[in-house]
Amino acid sequence: MTEKLLQFIWQFQYFNKYELTTDDSDPLQIIKPGIYNSNQGPDFSEAAVKIASVKLFGNIELHVRSSDWHKHQHASDKNYSNIILHVVWQDDVNEKNRIPLPTLSLQNRVPKLLLQRYEQLMNEGYVLHCKNFLPVLSNIGWIAWKERLMVERLETKSRKVLTLLQESNQHWEEVFWWIMAANFGAKVNGVTFEAVAKSISVNILAKHKSQIHQLEAILLGQAGLLDQNFTEAYPKLLQREYQFLKKKYKLSQVNSVVHFLRMRPANFPTVRLAQLAMLIHNASHLFSKIKEMEDVNKVKKLFDVTCNDYWHYHFVFEEIKSYQPKHLGEQMIDNILINTIIPVLFAYGLYHKEQLYKDKAMAWLTEIKAEENTVTRSWKSLQIDIKNSLDSQALIHLKNDYCQHQRCLECAVGNSILKPTS
Repeated sequence: MTEKLLQFIWQFQYFNKYELTTDDSDPLQIIKPGIYNSNQGPDFSEAAVKIASVKLFGNIELHVRSSDWHKHQHASDKNYSNIILHVVWQDDVNEKNRIPLPTLSLQNRVPKLLLQRYEQLMNEGYVLHCKNFLPVLSNIGWIAWKERLMVERLETKSRKVLTLLQESNQHWEEVFWWIMAANFGAKVNGVTFEAVAKSISVNILAKHKSQIHQLEAILLGQAGLLDQNFTEAYPKLLQREYQFLKKKYKLSQVNSVVHFLRMRPANFPTVRLAQLAMLIHNASHLFSKIKEMEDVNKVKKLFDVTCNDYWHYHFVFEEIKSYQPKHLGEQMIDNILINTIIPVLFAYGLYHKEQLYKDKAMAWLTEIKAEENTVTRSWKSLQIDIKNSLDSQALIHLKNDYCQHQRCLECAVGNSILKPTS
C-alpha cells in the first residue's frame, strides 16, 4: 500500500462502507469525503462526517500507518489542527500512544481485486502498464480522455510560450518567430536555430524581406555557415552580404554549432534555413495573419515554400547534386502546425482569456493527419483508435507524462481498471 493509492481509494470511496465504524467502534457516516489537496497541508479539505450522533466539518488526513501521524510531526503543526478524521490503511499504535483523533482503518474494507490490479499495473515491465486491460474505456470515454490530455499538453506548451513572451517584452510576432525557427531546427539543431532567431529581430528581417539572398545571408551567417573559403559565386555573394549586414546591425554570431551527422539531406540545416528565409520572403506578420484564419488549409498554403534556384542543385555549399527542388513537404508543414502554430495560438487564447483561439487550436488538430512513430504504432497495436493529430498528440502525452511515470491513479484508463465492479 502507498499513500497515493490510499488517497485514490478515499477520493473515489472505493471501499466497503457497510456498517462503518471508527477504530473505537463509534458508528461512522461519510457525508462528504472532501476535496483532494495536492499542496501542503491535510490531504482532503471541506469534508463532513457524522460520528455517533455528532456531525463534524473540517479536514481529513490519510496515512498508510497511524503511527505516521507522529513521524510527520502533525501534532505540533497548526495546519493539522482541524482534522475531523484520520484515515489509515493499518492502525499500528498501541493504547499508550493512541492519537486523540477518530481513526478509520481501511485494510479490511478494500476489494482485493483493486489491490491486485494496482500491483499488476505497477509491476508491469512494459511502459504501457495497462496493455493487458485495453481498451477498457468506451469510444466516448477515449474521446473525452484524449481531449483532456490534449488540453493538458497545450497548457504545458503554453507555459514556455508565455515565458518567451515575457522575454520578448510581450511581442507575439517575435515569440512566434523564435519558436518557428526552433521547429525548423528539429531536435538536433533546435537550440541553435532558436538562438539564431533571437539574435535577429523580426523588424530587421522585415526590412530585407524583398531580397531573398539578404535573408539567407543573415540566417546562414548567424548560424556560422558562411565561415569558410568558397569558390562558387552564390555563397561568395552571401558572405559579402552577411559581412555588410552584420556590421550594419551590429549582429553577434551565435556560439552554438549546427549539426549535419545522421541526418537526411532534406533536413540539413543549410536547407532548413534557406526554407525559413523563403517563408519570411513570402509573408510578413505571419502570426497576425494565422490567428485570424479559419481554414487550416489556408494556413498550410502559407508554408508551401520552395528554396531559391541555387538550392535546387545543392544540399550544402560547394557540392553540386542532381536537380531537386527543396520545398517544405506536407509532413513538415503538419509538424510546424502541431509544434509551433497550434501551441502559440492556444497560448494566445489562454493569455487573452479568449476561448475562440483555444477552440480553433483544438479544431485544427482534428484536421491534421495523425503522426506515425513508435509511440502511435504501440497504441494502434493495442486497438486504440488514432484518427488525427489530436489523437496522436494526446497519446504521446499519455505515454510520456503518465505511463512512463506510473501515474495510473491520475489516468482515466487506470481509474477504469481499478474501479470496483458492483
